[in-house]
Amino acid sequence: KLEHVHSYLQDIFRNQHRLIRFIEQSIRLCSNQSLKTAQQQQQKAAATPDFEISASVNTEYTHAPEPIKHDKDLGHLFKASQLAVRLATPQQLQPKPDNDEELGFGKLFTDHMLKIYYHKSLGGWQKPEITPLENLVMHPAAKVLHYAVELFEGMKAYRGVDGKIRIFRPDMNMNRMNLAAQRSGLPTFEGKEFVQCLSRLLSIDSEWVPHTEAASLYIRPTLIGIDPTLGVASSDSALLYSILSPVGSYFKTGSNGAVSLLADPSYTRAWPGGVGNRKMGSNYAPTINVQKEAAARGLQQVLWLYGEDHQLTEVGTMNIFMFYVNDQGEQELITPPLNGLILPGITRDSILAMTRQWGKFKVRESTFTMPMVAELLNQGRLLELFGTGTACVVSPINRINYMGQDLYIPTMEQEKPVHELIRETLTDIQYGKVDHPWSVVID
Repeated sequence: KLEHVHSYLQDIFRNQHRLIRFIEQSIRLCSNQSLKTAQQQQQKAAATPDFEISASVNTEYTHAPEPIKHDKDLGHLFKASQLAVRLATPQQLQPKPDNDEELGFGKLFTDHMLKIYYHKSLGGWQKPEITPLENLVMHPAAKVLHYAVELFEGMKAYRGVDGKIRIFRPDMNMNRMNLAAQRSGLPTFEGKEFVQCLSRLLSIDSEWVPHTEAASLYIRPTLIGIDPTLGVASSDSALLYSILSPVGSYFKTGSNGAVSLLADPSYTRAWPGGVGNRKMGSNYAPTINVQKEAAARGLQQVLWLYGEDHQLTEVGTMNIFMFYVNDQGEQELITPPLNGLILPGITRDSILAMTRQWGKFKVRESTFTMPMVAELLNQGRLLELFGTGTACVVSPINRINYMGQDLYIPTMEQEKPVHELIRETLTDIQYGKVDHPWSVVID
């Protein structure tokens, strides 16, 4: 009972703080006419019908990734036509979850996996094979175990409203994976061939794709160096594989679906010249202890800052967007630029392309800082903050603990939240409610 009273008192004080802040903001805004401008913008948005979901992609706003250039000494490449399949026996089949809507993230795995070996001594990539899900066997000196010569991707398969299974912009994932392979001294490959192999794996384990829009099948392509030699050098042997996992919501959020963040400038996720823009396992291990610290403070994720001006870079494992009223009184969506500090997210790229094509508000890639966020909040011009990524799609942010102070973000208080419209548009494409070239049907 005392815990309930304590929680209740905390809510009262928090709301009292927000009320005082709102009154202060209103006084300041009235003095410089920004409140009037913001209200006009909100009225205009309310009078405008919801954005239409286009079934086409305007090439002015989105571009296919450039083909990967393979090293001359790579050797031969694998082809999907070489794929061999070894199905699981009845004894090897795993029980499927009873309730798709209550799935966690990455705790259950399907019956089969895809494996493709690379051995320079054998001429390059070997024939791909689908096998029952099984443990990997490698030498204890394998480079992945000593020097983190490893990278991965995150994709999803969705069961559409028409019963068909779809994956979302797989060419982007393959391009990003190959760029990370080049940075890691690992062999590159033809993305289209790998996607065809993945499609076969998905068709074999198709019953694992959840029959609900509240869940999906997570795809984890992984490339590791398995050369059994100590020494920091390129790996002459590698394994490219993929496992599948039915998943529900990535984050355990509060009752309103929003997440709270720890923004501590003493921690840095990435730096210029590093590999913050590549999806390597070595980027993630150093974040775990900071995440534990956030949890100890009652916060759910970490907002990663960079530089003396405390630039926002990523939130948890997501890209970040801010929707606000700019100095000209216009609504604007902004996200940090691809300057090497952040991952070039597929969801991020999709949101930029969609919102630019909508043309309903300004869309910009530019650096922004925590002092800027605090000032916009004080002036009542900060409307929404949200994270984006494959695992979570769109995750609204409602609180940031920064320099010992709680900043309450009004993301969930908007009448027609932009983040919600973005999420609905993306999921409508992913689950086949809208026919769209970004969504690839698995035959």
